[in-house]
Amino acid sequence: MEITDVKIRRTFETAPLKAVASVTFDGQFAVHDIKVISTEDKLFIVMPSRKNSDGTYRDIAHPINSPFRGQLENAVLTAYAAESENSGTLL
Repeated sequence: MEITDVKIRRTFETAPLKAVASVTFDGQFAVHDIKVISTEDKLFIVMPSRKNSDGTYRDIAHPINSPFRGQLENAVLTAYAAESENSGTLL
């Protein structure tokens, strides 16, 4: 499966939520609302989720294995860095 497009849909100045992204796979399937989160020492992504009746959250879509999660995270964070550079926003 190839990541064919990553769009940063919205950025935020305040932590921890820094951006919301959409990713297209093989030019045929899109996942929206992937969040870029900032902690004191790193950025990471959070997959779209739904709140359960008991108050917990469950991912709607997610990578099945670590190598693909790393590839997806790298693609989204690279797009976020480019967007931040273009807009002059600090990571």
